[in-house]
Amino acid sequence: METSYDFVVVGAGIAGLRAAIEMSRHGSVLCLAKRELAESNTQYAQGGIAVALGADDSPELHLRDTVAAGAGLVHEEAASILVHEGPARVRELLEWGISFDRDAHGKLAFTREGAHSRNRVLHANGDSTGREIARTLYERARSLHNIAFAQFGFTRDLLLREGRVRGIEMLHEDGSVISVAARAVLLATGGAGIVFANTTNPDVATCDGPAMAARAGAELSDMEFVQFHPTALFLPEAPRFLLSEAMRGEGAYLRNAAGERFMPRYHELAELAPRDVVAQAIHREIHGGARTSGAVYLDVTHLDGEALKLRFPRIYRTCLQFGLDITRQPIPVRPAAHYAMGGVRTDLEGRSTLPGLYAAGEAACNGAHGANRLASNSLLEGLVFGARAAVAMAGDLSGGADQASREAGQHAEALPTSTAPVVVDEASDSLRREAQQLMDSQVGMVRDEAGLSEAIARLEQLHAVLPAASSRHRAETRNLIESGLAIARAALARRESRGAHFRGDFPQPDDQYFRKHSITRADTVRFE
Repeated sequence: METSYDFVVVGAGIAGLRAAIEMSRHGSVLCLAKRELAESNTQYAQGGIAVALGADDSPELHLRDTVAAGAGLVHEEAASILVHEGPARVRELLEWGISFDRDAHGKLAFTREGAHSRNRVLHANGDSTGREIARTLYERARSLHNIAFAQFGFTRDLLLREGRVRGIEMLHEDGSVISVAARAVLLATGGAGIVFANTTNPDVATCDGPAMAARAGAELSDMEFVQFHPTALFLPEAPRFLLSEAMRGEGAYLRNAAGERFMPRYHELAELAPRDVVAQAIHREIHGGARTSGAVYLDVTHLDGEALKLRFPRIYRTCLQFGLDITRQPIPVRPAAHYAMGGVRTDLEGRSTLPGLYAAGEAACNGAHGANRLASNSLLEGLVFGARAAVAMAGDLSGGADQASREAGQHAEALPTSTAPVVVDEASDSLRREAQQLMDSQVGMVRDEAGLSEAIARLEQLHAVLPAASSRHRAETRNLIESGLAIARAALARRESRGAHFRGDFPQPDDQYFRKHSITRADTVRFE
């Protein structure tokens, strides 16, 4: 079966939805969600969206904080675009009916998170900001007649013709394949957390976009920089549920197994230090010295319990579900894979190195986050660069404004998709689980040459015996292993420690040789 649209957006999180809204002015759009439209990394973003809208704030201050957090590797032009265009994108959300939390006087309520010098993080429903942004964008997109949505629309590969991306290949769980032709394709597939065994990400975050792009011949960038969120819930029977950085912004303390508050020993900002600093400090407290333990503790028991329930209702309810009352008991936490700073290499308008292919959001890398993302800049990036990529896609198409104008009146026809359950076969699942454990143990928070070399050799062996990508689970496993290889190869090539990348055998940054971005193509890595 074959069908066609002007634009295909792979992913229905914040970047994909914002791009689809913009593209709809120029032609028919197909927006694909790998599962339900409600299931994306955007939905899991608790803390908020950082934007310089406060009376005491400015984009220049926001830029300064972003650059400082990025450990010397922020592409300042990209970060400047992020913070200067961000306020307009957030005002659009307000116009479209988003319900950000407000103070007693009806003004927007800003909070502070790690490494921010101002209270500039907006939140919604306490700790469900991503969910509210996704709802707002979806309602807006659904009102536009030439956007078609497809839930359970899994993209297996990109379609190439004469060196240009011309569409996608969709795979249904019954094994049937649909070829979808398009004039341009945007990858907005989200993150890479499921490449690791311990992650805050949902099951859909298998790094599909970068893996597909790399197979097609596009370059990836900064794949070694995987941010481990410092505070994921650590209970044997519980998922690695994210405990928002905003909790530390509201005054939570981190305590070690002895009950000591330890972050003031590591950084002058204590619990509000950049994420890489906090995560590494927790790792040392867990694994260092005689008092090793499985976790440290996030302590909010000294704060107003009733206010906590209102500010963090989702966190409170989730912890209570596992027998933990955060108003009375410290919360056991440890770092877990959370956010990929690397991804498909793009310019400032989302263009990849492959004609016809664009990327935005967590699947992309334009250098705005450097080696360590500033808290709550991710949702803003999706808004800003999702819109920019859409403008570039429309402008780059042959035919010019007249053709785009004619196509803007077309309706996007719905695409049949399959809601059949995902079939998990033991062969690919065994390979997947081994790869995830390997990534955790050898390519996790602390890396060295021996472990990385071992991981690469074993991942190559796993890749060699992968079954054909004839089902979604098998195709995801292929993406996961290929992305793991890209991360490990870039980490081995970067012989220094910087931001979220820590090499035990090279513990210091090396500005002379490595204050550059890594560029991965096929199995080779270079620095520019």
